[in-house]
Amino acid sequence: MTLSSVERRCPIVGVGALLFRADGAVLIGHRIKKGEPASWCLPGGHVDARESFEGAALREIAEETGIVGARRAAAFVLALALEADRTQMTVGVAARVDDAVAATREPEIFDRWIWARLDDLPGPLFPASAALLDAWRGRPAAPGWALYAMTDPISQPQE
Repeated sequence: MTLSSVERRCPIVGVGALLFRADGAVLIGHRIKKGEPASWCLPGGHVDARESFEGAALREIAEETGIVGARRAAAFVLALALEADRTQMTVGVAARVDDAVAATREPEIFDRWIWARLDDLPGPLFPASAALLDAWRGRPAAPGWALYAMTDPISQPQE
């Protein structure tokens, strides 16, 4: 049986950014989006057409926090939500910034941004952010998530 286009829901492809400051702290925002429970979330959002994961992460960081000039952005994991009502994947991108102050540029979605140590993050975490942070820390995926490590095939040894 095939689904009609009305029954079929478009997949969601997003990014979440682990933006690290020079002292090792990561940027995380208090998400207060209407219709959702409040949670703590990494900067991120949808990947636009013709945009790389790294480009999407840097754009979302700038749009949500006003921080520009992050460097060494690199995708490190794909997190797949297994219990969503449609295909939903989020790619984790790590980037660095020397020092920055985050502004609240989307107050209807985030009411504040903080820098926090990975071992002292506030909660509860937004589910996709939790999955990316688990991957970064080398922890197994939480129930309902699958994590796929990303590697650069160009720099891998040839067989």
